[in-house]
Amino acid sequence: MKYAEGEKYLWHLPEEFGVEVLDVAASYNLSVPIVHTLFSRGFQTKDQIDSFLFSSFEKDVADSNLLKDANKALDRIERAIKDKEKILIFGDYDVDGMTSTSLMLSSLIPLGANINFVLPNREKDGYGLSKKIIERCAQNNYKLIITVDNGITAIEPVLYAKQLGLDVIITDHHRPHDNVPDAIAVVNPAQEDCAYPYKSFAGVGVTFKLMSMLYARNKKTLPIKVYELMLLGTIADVVPLTGENRFWVRHCLNFVNKNSSLAFDVLRKNGQIAKPFISSTDIGFGIAPQLNALGRLEDPRKSVKFLIGSDETEIHNIGQILFEMNQARKQVERSIYDQIVEKINQGEIDLSKENIIIAASDKWPAGVIGLVASRLVSTYGKPALLFHLTKDGFAKGSCRSISEFNIFNALAKNKDLLKSFGGHSFAAGLSLKVENLRLLKDSLERIIADELTEMDLRQKIKLDAVVQMPEITKKIVDDLQHLEPFGQENRAPNFYLKDVSLVQKPKMMKDLHVKCSIFADGVIKPVVFFNRPELYELFMAQEQESFDLAVNISENHWNNNISVELLGLDVAFKKKD
Repeated sequence: MKYAEGEKYLWHLPEEFGVEVLDVAASYNLSVPIVHTLFSRGFQTKDQIDSFLFSSFEKDVADSNLLKDANKALDRIERAIKDKEKILIFGDYDVDGMTSTSLMLSSLIPLGANINFVLPNREKDGYGLSKKIIERCAQNNYKLIITVDNGITAIEPVLYAKQLGLDVIITDHHRPHDNVPDAIAVVNPAQEDCAYPYKSFAGVGVTFKLMSMLYARNKKTLPIKVYELMLLGTIADVVPLTGENRFWVRHCLNFVNKNSSLAFDVLRKNGQIAKPFISSTDIGFGIAPQLNALGRLEDPRKSVKFLIGSDETEIHNIGQILFEMNQARKQVERSIYDQIVEKINQGEIDLSKENIIIAASDKWPAGVIGLVASRLVSTYGKPALLFHLTKDGFAKGSCRSISEFNIFNALAKNKDLLKSFGGHSFAAGLSLKVENLRLLKDSLERIIADELTEMDLRQKIKLDAVVQMPEITKKIVDDLQHLEPFGQENRAPNFYLKDVSLVQKPKMMKDLHVKCSIFADGVIKPVVFFNRPELYELFMAQEQESFDLAVNISENHWNNNISVELLGLDVAFKKKD
């Protein structure tokens, strides 16, 4: 492996390949940097390349009967529908939980289910199934509870439901702990004894699989709304866009670009997405943050009314509330981020000695700290745990991690300090007594010191391919679409642009972003570095020296004009003797 030092990142330079890259580029009529990217990511034979570029149901979607307990769950659901038993869907307040709830409702109501749903209020109810919910169900003569996007750790509530004569079906995607609830069925491909080969669904993906099986059993066609819900929940939950997830997101994107709902159109307008065809990136950055605001509505049921309701006035009204809440959320998020950056700059959080960022406040809303933690990981390349301090002496936290550090496993090693925890290797939620925060931090620091090397803790960026300035045209942008949808574990390619020079002084935009024009091989292109204000002075100090760039290439739509855009990731200036 070859590396180069950038101003912020250690660059993992692209592998070098021979004439075979040119041969494949000619054979598939693809730009050389796109084929170089495929080779860098391990797609080098014709079968491997075809498998990635041309996904299909037959190749990418496994037999749903391999889902452990899925048929048990469907038998019980069909009996409940037949006997007109009262069914309760219990979801979660995040986007995955809302879309999972909405998808199951959209699927079961047309089959005649006597159904209702509960979404907990983040502040009042907290996360997950509780004995209080079970008691309410028993008092109101419900016979079946189905969890979506939660429940895999609800051992005591499920036991209590059994004692009261209620059946529970768990559908979830979070990693199980040592034991799982004693439910009628536990449908979760993350279980070690589940034979389903694909393990990376969001909660909405598990719900989608189960409802697809139910409709296939009954020889019916799924309601069209489910594809939009599957798309939104999968992208918003930032699960890997590989394998079956990639197939379904591709399929669902094609669908919503032709058949979007009023709610989707409202979100698109709010996000100022004017492109004719929406992408996974558009949803991740323009729509998902608005959907996150749904979880902060005083009445969580409004989120379902917005997603699958038919009242146009109500949908427009909720859409306007979401827009305003999302604008307010940006300000709160920026304030919290700035507070933590100030602590780091003043040495209160000393990143020269500490390998994890931990901060807490009773002023920080629980619904925003996960977003801030993600920004901190991006900025500093270290795991971040942020906590909302409650009035009863607990800290409710959100964690985000780096690829080298499995935060779920680290929390599992500290379960005796925690009231509860759950999640995945990159992201988790937890709750613990405030007095245990220091013990948790010290333990996590020890685990990092024992398990990670100095190289693991460096901020790194992997470059997929070299690109020349004359290759940065509409052709390469069109070819990039073959690699989409972009997201977790299938990011947009990072290109290595060598030996370019400035043609005019850089410009500072909003005191945050730097824009400059670069020149090489007879071509001039603008490049923008977002949230890298420190680069302004460095570019100003450049005379006629050439430098290297790490960039993304994308298509910019603005005022009905379309242009090829370079997004700067980092710069490597030549070392002066």
